Amino acid sequence: MMDVVEIQKILPHRYPFLLIDRVTGIEEGKSIDAYKNVSISENVFQGHFPGHPIYPGVMIVEGMAQAGGVLAFKSLSEEDQADIANKVVYFMSIDNCKFRAPVRPGDRLEYKLSVIKHRGNIWMLKGEAYVDGKLTTEAELKAMIMDK
Repeated sequence: MMDVVEIQKILPHRYPFLLIDRVTGIEEGKSIDAYKNVSISENVFQGHFPGHPIYPGVMIVEGMAQAGGVLAFKSLSEEDQADIANKVVYFMSIDNCKFRAPVRPGDRLEYKLSVIKHRGNIWMLKGEAYVDGKLTTEAELKAMIMDK
């Protein structure tokens, strides 16, 4: 379990672009579970859409990517984790992305990612997002850990 303070030690993202609130489970090299509480106070709802607020799909996919970044960093060797301040995760591709149900203010958006393949500094991940156990979004993500 990791709270937002621990997440910020790993990811460079900050408000308003840190899109995971907590990691609820992690199996290094295999999978991660995390969530974001979607709030009406987020700036994105000023324009998406007034009177009918929907959390943008691109933000859901970015949240998945951030959770995947935490998984990749936490799966590094202890030696590489000690140098985490000098590393960054770049996402290379997003494939087979599907939006199945809208996400609205008040929802708890749960991210579940699992490793499809890992070779060297390249990670392929299957990402899914759920609200109340219902699949809202799915995608395959490819990322690379690089030196800054």
